Amino acid sequence: MIAAFFESIPAMILLTGCLVGASGALLGSFLVLRGNAMLTDAISHSIVFGIIVAWLLTRQLSGPVPLIGAALAGVLTVVLTEALARSRLVRMDAAIGLVFPALFAAGGILISLYARDVHIHAESVLLGEIGFVWLNTVAILGQPVPVAVVTLGAVFAVNLAFVLAFWKELKLASFDPGLAAALGFLPGVLHYAILTLTSVTAVAAFDAVGAVLFIAFVIVPPATAYLLTRRLWRMVALAVALSLAACVVGYALALRWNVSIAGMMASMTGVWFAIALLAAPERGLVAQALQRRRARVEHDCRALVAHLFTHQDSPEMAEENTRSALVAHLGWTAPRARAAILRAHDRALIERRDGLLALSAKGEAEARAIFGTAAGLAR
Repeated sequence: MIAAFFESIPAMILLTGCLVGASGALLGSFLVLRGNAMLTDAISHSIVFGIIVAWLLTRQLSGPVPLIGAALAGVLTVVLTEALARSRLVRMDAAIGLVFPALFAAGGILISLYARDVHIHAESVLLGEIGFVWLNTVAILGQPVPVAVVTLGAVFAVNLAFVLAFWKELKLASFDPGLAAALGFLPGVLHYAILTLTSVTAVAAFDAVGAVLFIAFVIVPPATAYLLTRRLWRMVALAVALSLAACVVGYALALRWNVSIAGMMASMTGVWFAIALLAAPERGLVAQALQRRRARVEHDCRALVAHLFTHQDSPEMAEENTRSALVAHLGWTAPRARAAILRAHDRALIERRDGLLALSAKGEAEARAIFGTAAGLAR
C-alpha cells in the first residue's frame, strides 16, 4: 500500500501541494498578524540571488547549499529593507520595492552571465511545475520518493516544530512585541527566525509551485482565516485547512480544465478569500452591510421616537404622527419610514391610536432618555 501510494502520480502531486500550502500557512499566519506579509514577496524574488550565488560558489543546485543561500538572501532582503525603513528616508513599502527588485535583477544578471547552460533560469524559479515532481526521486528505504516530497516534508516538520516549540513566544510577539521584549522573549530574533524559515520554505517550494505562487500560500489562507476568527490557534488551523482544500480542489479543476496545476491551486486560495470576504459571519462585506443597515434602522427608530415625542398631544399631532409625514417632512423614502416604524413597533416603543402613531409608555421613557442625553451633551 505504501509503495502504491508513492508510485501514484496524482498522490505525489497532491502531497507536494499540500506540504507547500501547510508549510506556508504555518509561517504566514504570524507574518500576516505582524503586518509583514509583503516581505514574503520580497523574499520569494530575492532567493534567485541566493541560489545563483550559492551555485557560483559550490556548483550545487540541490541539497542544503541552495537552501542556505536562499535563506541568507532572504535575511539580507529583510535586513536591507528594515535598515532603509529605519532611516526614515523612505517608508516600509517603498523600501521593499527598492530592495527586492535590486537583488532579483542582480540574480537575473548573474544567471545570464554565468549560468546560461544551467537549469536555473528565472522562469523555473518563479513558475515551477508541480506536475513533474514525480520524475525526480530519491530512494528512501528502497522506495523511490519524489525529492520535492522529501524536502518539503522535512521543511514542514521543521516549521511545525518551530511553531509548537515557540507558540507562547510567537503569540505574544505577534500581538504585543513590546511586552514580549520586556519579558525577555526576543521578538526580533523570532521575527528573523520566521523570515529565515520562510526563505527556506520558498526555495524548497520553487520547483513545485514557483516562488511567486508560493506567495499565495503564505499570505492568502492566513488572511482568509483572519476574516473568520480572532483566536490564533483557530486562525493557524483554518489557514492550514484552507491551503489543503485549495490544493485538492485546485488539482481537480486543473485536470478538468487542462490548466496549470500550481496556478489553479493558488487561484483557489483567492476563491476562498473572496468567499470569506463576502460571507464571513462578522467581518464579511455582507455582514458589514447588514450591520450598517441595522444601525441605520436603529438610528431611524430613535429619530422616529423623538419626532413623535416632539408632536405628542400638540395641535400638529394629526398631521405629523403619520408615515406620510415622515416621508414628506423628514425626507425619508417610504421603505425607510416603514422599516423605522416596524422596528419601533417590534421594540414596543409605539402603538396606533385613532389611526395615528403614538408613543407607548416605554417609548416615552426612551424619548426622555434621548432628549436628556442631548441636553447633557449641549451643556
